[in-house]
Amino acid sequence: MLDGALDYVSRSVIAYSVLGFSLFLWIFSYINEERKIRRLGGRAPQRKPWAPMGLAMVYDGVTSALRDDNLKFWHNNFMKDGNPNNPYTLEANAGGERIVFTADPENIKAVLATQFNDFGKGEVFNREWHDFLGDGIFSTDGKKWQHSRQLIRPQFVKDRVSDLETFERTVSELIPLLDCNGQAVDVKDLFLKYTLDAATDFLLGRNVQSLTKPNAFAEAFAHVQHTQSLVARTGPLNWAVPRRAFHRHMRTINSFVESFIDEALALSPAELEKRTSSVNGYTFLHAIASYTRDRSVLRDQIVNVLLAGRDTTALTLSFLFHELARNPDVVAKLRSEIQQTCGMHAQPTYANLKSMRYLQHNLSEVLRMYPVVPFNVRVALKDTTLPHGSGPDGNSPVGVLKGTPIGYSTQYMQLRNDIYPPTSEKFPAPHLFRPERWEHWQPKIWTYLPFNGGPRICVGQQFALTEMGYTVVRLLQRFSRLESRGGSAEAPFGLTSGASEDRGLGDGFQARGDAQSIDQKYKWRRGGATGTSDASVVERVGGVENGMKMKSEVVLSPSQAVKIAFYA
Repeated sequence: MLDGALDYVSRSVIAYSVLGFSLFLWIFSYINEERKIRRLGGRAPQRKPWAPMGLAMVYDGVTSALRDDNLKFWHNNFMKDGNPNNPYTLEANAGGERIVFTADPENIKAVLATQFNDFGKGEVFNREWHDFLGDGIFSTDGKKWQHSRQLIRPQFVKDRVSDLETFERTVSELIPLLDCNGQAVDVKDLFLKYTLDAATDFLLGRNVQSLTKPNAFAEAFAHVQHTQSLVARTGPLNWAVPRRAFHRHMRTINSFVESFIDEALALSPAELEKRTSSVNGYTFLHAIASYTRDRSVLRDQIVNVLLAGRDTTALTLSFLFHELARNPDVVAKLRSEIQQTCGMHAQPTYANLKSMRYLQHNLSEVLRMYPVVPFNVRVALKDTTLPHGSGPDGNSPVGVLKGTPIGYSTQYMQLRNDIYPPTSEKFPAPHLFRPERWEHWQPKIWTYLPFNGGPRICVGQQFALTEMGYTVVRLLQRFSRLESRGGSAEAPFGLTSGASEDRGLGDGFQARGDAQSIDQKYKWRRGGATGTSDASVVERVGGVENGMKMKSEVVLSPSQAVKIAFYA
């Protein structure tokens, strides 16, 4: 009996000793981390959690994503817990990991440019996104990233971008699908197919004709991006994200890409050399196949350029035509400029597109309100700092330890009240789509980043702008009037309480009354630098005053179909 008691006491002593030692190590680690952060700078205000161990941040982040409320999630965090003098940098515990959120232009400039070597994608990002992006331009740092960029850059030189025949061939297949005698069509779906066809033609040498043939690639691509978005938001707890459907859709993507690789590798080195030395036969695929015959390298580069060349352009066009359908005066001005520049029948030249100032203002305006990549992340590659976020005024440096993720939002930054001049005749309210503002105004440096900035600025931006401009001109040469068919004129797309039905993660788009009751539960907070009696710009855009509910995964997208009727 005594032996049993002693054995029980011994086990208890051991257990308490282990617990005490673990607690000691945690306290020691915390104190050491605090000392290192204070030595570098300071801490930003911290998000106040309602659950321990960073679970609140993970839960709130994921549920906001499933409600398509990422912009509101960022806004409410800044307004609730940010420094009232400069609320746009905040830190939080996500699953036990410190993460810093920022929409401060100086911090974003540091991450993307002035302290470029201090921040990167990091090993964790590469590992978590490897099944999808492999070792391509969007998932690597250092020499691997430089190598990918060098492979891709020649594809987007001016001589290639200004060759508009690819766009003409594809838009000629798109126009008949829009001409439906006043019947509305989902332009988001058609633009995703259109840009896939144009991208595969331009980059890979073969149009897959998804506008005219069924193609499983598009659905698989969307599902994979959605899963990757959830993986990113759950941080260290991402092992809990279901991946069975993800792997099935990855097999679809890889099968699609393999067909192009097979065609390229069937060519001899001499044939590839002949193709790449000819302007007419040159494609991105042939160029990289002449450099390497490693199938994994070819696969990774193709998936990365398709991500850049398809979704970003298609969804920006969707937002633009949503706004054009609600602003007939803008359509009339665009058609007038087109008439004066190249007429209503001739194909526009590259010089024509660049000379149409009002067209360029429309592209700038849609990218101001709906930037392609609304939220992004970098990881500190060494102990470093961010310029703003700590101190009494929020403008002192924040200490950032190696491995700390930095989430930054160009969308939130571009919707901040304080980056715009007061509303006037020359500068309409910034929550409104008004291309005319660009005739008298230019944004402050580092407050407008539709294509990112610094060394990693989008290498294909001129290709995207040219494709969008050409598409707008050709469609408005054919159609004189657009009519939104999404719902009421005030907010044609309503509000949403769940994820869209095609993702199978919610009840889809609810009745407007249901959505409003849910919106009351997750109210837009007022406070900090934007805490006035008037709704902020971010609240007006994110609160669907522009009629468009948005979801933010890898790229910014309308949450619902964009139904528009086209009239000749």
